[in-house]
Amino acid sequence: MERYGESLSIAGLSTGYRDRRIVQGLTLPAVAPGTVLSLIGPNAAGKTTLLRALAGLLAAEGSVRLGDRDLVGMALESRARLVTYMPQSLPQRVALTVLEAVIGAERASAVDRDEADRLAIVERAMDVIERVGIGHLAMTGLDHLSGGQRQLASLAQALVRTPRVLLLDEPISALDLHYQLKVMKLVHALSRERGMIVIMVLHDLAIAARWSDRVVVLSNGAVAADGPPAEAISAEVLAQVYKVAARVAPGPSGLQIDIEDTLPL
Repeated sequence: MERYGESLSIAGLSTGYRDRRIVQGLTLPAVAPGTVLSLIGPNAAGKTTLLRALAGLLAAEGSVRLGDRDLVGMALESRARLVTYMPQSLPQRVALTVLEAVIGAERASAVDRDEADRLAIVERAMDVIERVGIGHLAMTGLDHLSGGQRQLASLAQALVRTPRVLLLDEPISALDLHYQLKVMKLVHALSRERGMIVIMVLHDLAIAARWSDRVVVLSNGAVAADGPPAEAISAEVLAQVYKVAARVAPGPSGLQIDIEDTLPL
C-alpha cells in the first residue's frame, strides 16, 4: 500500500457564499501526514464552509498547500485525486447499489480509467465496504438504506479513492454507538497506515478528544484554539466559544468533560 508523506498547510484562507465571508484570513500550521484533525465549534462557526473550500467546492483566496502543490486554483478533477470530501449525507433517490456507488467512486479516482481492471476494482470496493461494516448491504440500493447506513456507504465511497487528504463532515452523526466507535477506529487506523491526513467536523467533544491528534476550535470563522486535545479543549475555551461552564480533566480514555451550566451570551 502506498504511504503518503506530504503535509498540508493553510495560509490566509478566505471563503464564503456570494457576498458573505464566512472564513476570513484563516491560517493553520502544517498538518503532518497521518494526522487526524478534528474541527469543532458552535453552529455557524465556519466548519463545513472550511471543508468545502479545502475540497475546491467553494471559491477561496489564500493558500492551501499539499507538499509543494498549491491546491487553490487547481482544476477540480486534479484536486479530487488528492482531496476527497464526504458531505453529511448522500443525494436522495440515487438508483445505485452500495457496491455500484463505491465502484463508481473508485473508477472516478483512477488515472488510467480505461485500463483499470474491473475485477480488481470490484475487489477493492468490496474490501472497503467490508471494512466499513456494511458488506451485507453491498447489493442493496442506496435509496433503501437508513440514514446511518447511507452515511457508512458515503464513507466507503470516500475511502476507496485512497486520497491524500480526507475531509469528513460529521461522519458519525447518524450512527449508533457501535458504528461510531467502528468508524473512528477505522479512520484512525487508515490515517496511520496510509499517512493520510484526515480533517473532520465533529460535534461530540469527547469523541474529538479521544480520537484526534489535533483539535482546531473555530468561532466566527476564525481559529479560537489549535493543538492537542488536552490543550485545545479547555474550560477557558469552552467558556469563550460555547458559552458554557465546564470542568475538563484527563480521564482513562481521553478527556473527561463535564458541562455544568450555560453562561450569558
